[in-house]
Amino acid sequence: MIMMLVIEYVNVISGGRRLQNLHNSRLKQLVVAALLGLIPGCVGGFAIVSLFTHGIVNFGALTAVMIVSLGDEAFMMFAAIPETAITVTALLFVIAVCTGFVINLFVKKSPATVYSNHFEIQTCANKTIHSNILQNLKRITWQRIILIAGTVFFVFGILSGLLDHSHETQFAEEKHYMQHVDTVFNERWLNIIFAVISIATLYVILKVNDSFTAKHFWGHIIKKHFWKIFLWTIGALLAIYMLLHFININEWTSNNRLSVLLLALIIGLIPESGPHIIFIVLFMNGSVPFSVLLANSFVQDGHSALPLLAESKKSFVYMKLIKLAIGILIGLAGILVGF
Repeated sequence: MIMMLVIEYVNVISGGRRLQNLHNSRLKQLVVAALLGLIPGCVGGFAIVSLFTHGIVNFGALTAVMIVSLGDEAFMMFAAIPETAITVTALLFVIAVCTGFVINLFVKKSPATVYSNHFEIQTCANKTIHSNILQNLKRITWQRIILIAGTVFFVFGILSGLLDHSHETQFAEEKHYMQHVDTVFNERWLNIIFAVISIATLYVILKVNDSFTAKHFWGHIIKKHFWKIFLWTIGALLAIYMLLHFININEWTSNNRLSVLLLALIIGLIPESGPHIIFIVLFMNGSVPFSVLLANSFVQDGHSALPLLAESKKSFVYMKLIKLAIGILIGLAGILVGF
């Protein structure tokens, strides 16, 4: 939630940069789209979909951003398995640029281009969103109270060690992996970084005006995104917990790699953040290999494609079919080489 609030704030004060100059450069479209796809959440995907439906970027750029985009799952991956998250996003970025380049060679005209103003990038002048902190506290709203309380509790939990945890596991390969993660991404350093970001976010929560708090932080992040990802996360954790106690899920996934891969690919087709979290949890438990996580990450795009589905179903289907075909190749290749 902290990262969502930060990105929402940065996106709004930047004014949603105009990217019309991309129209004359296919290479620039491709690179910018792939870079925007690296932004966790829906910001990058929504921006490119808006530009695509206005005919400013082509189908190759659209496919590239959807390949890189991990939706809200990116927040969980970077928080729980940061080293893996960096590896996944780096691979997706390279594959996205290559795929988009090939598409541009063969597809001269996009499957469908329609004018839309349904998903415009939100803009706001910097001077209109800030207010006096003391005045905000004097007439504090209930939304601001909840955001402040939650952020303060999170910072306290980090600094006090309340949220520290151990990476204990019964699987040798996972122990090796987690030891490597602890070496590269020491949890204490990560917690300090999270605390600093959280304190900066707390300042933003105190500084922005009531309208920004109600519309962007509460109306957009909390009501539209956070509660969904929170419930999906809890659901996935409970499901895995039950499965681990009633069946030997590690043995089943080891003996049914193709079935697990197929399931990961099918679920990846769902244009929504949440369902894909289960494969992140399974990977963290050592129940599925990296190739399955990568294949699911490749095919899924969170909810970035929802506006595309609303505006151009033909483009949505073509984009998903391309991602599915490549995702199958990635997953099968990974399983064959034992990755």
